[in-house]
Amino acid sequence: MTNNVTTPRIKVDAVGKIFGRGPRAVQAIKRIDLDVHENEFVSIVGTSGCGKSTLLNMIGGLDEPTSGDILIDGVSVDGPGRNRGFVFQSYSLFEWMTVQGNIRFALEKSNFAKAEKDELVAHFVQAVGLSGFENAYPKQLSGGMRQRVAIARALVYKPSILLMDEPFGALDAQTRGMMQELLLKVWEDHKVTVLFVTHDVDEAIFLADRVVVLCSRPGLVKRSINIELERPRNFDVVTTARFGEYKRDIMADIREETLKVMAMETQNEN
Repeated sequence: MTNNVTTPRIKVDAVGKIFGRGPRAVQAIKRIDLDVHENEFVSIVGTSGCGKSTLLNMIGGLDEPTSGDILIDGVSVDGPGRNRGFVFQSYSLFEWMTVQGNIRFALEKSNFAKAEKDELVAHFVQAVGLSGFENAYPKQLSGGMRQRVAIARALVYKPSILLMDEPFGALDAQTRGMMQELLLKVWEDHKVTVLFVTHDVDEAIFLADRVVVLCSRPGLVKRSINIELERPRNFDVVTTARFGEYKRDIMADIREETLKVMAMETQNEN
């Protein structure tokens, strides 16, 4: 991992987000400050409703902050851009297109020549382990294979940032583990900055260089924890004492925030 101290790849500067107006307004995020550096893998965890997905959407340019600013390589975000790839929990594939067609679709508005597009598609089909399935349709693929297509489509136009919102949440445990290992390999091979939202603390620790814990709504950064586990990683690391310490600390933070939410809900009912 290479950190650029002067200009973070992603800079979230005093960002707040309010949905709605007047008495029905909801403050989803109060104030978040966060720097993510070049090639860094950062996981974001927290209670439901703490603003994880809202933050990711704003970084992706799919929504706008109510206050503060978000910068990519020092430039304010004013909408979606080809420097950011997005992978959601839902695969969002075109059912009438093959694996190749779905991946190639991301290159439709690019300036790559046809031969370069063909090369890129072939490369990422191979990178996500779908060689031999180029002409298969989504309905012929398992959930894990569909998500591999989504990852390849997000990376094929060479974004510098990959934003992932619970991408493996709908997968069974065995497939999820395989996809985590695949993602780490793709990240290590292609040197992309990753911001990864998850509810799974084990997943967050296993994947990340750093885990950011958000407070319950309205969102704030409660703690940022550097994960000092050797790379490359395999699943043996989850049995180590250090992994267990990280998990206990993060779970304690989330439990504390969950109890706050429960206390507020009880107070509102009374």
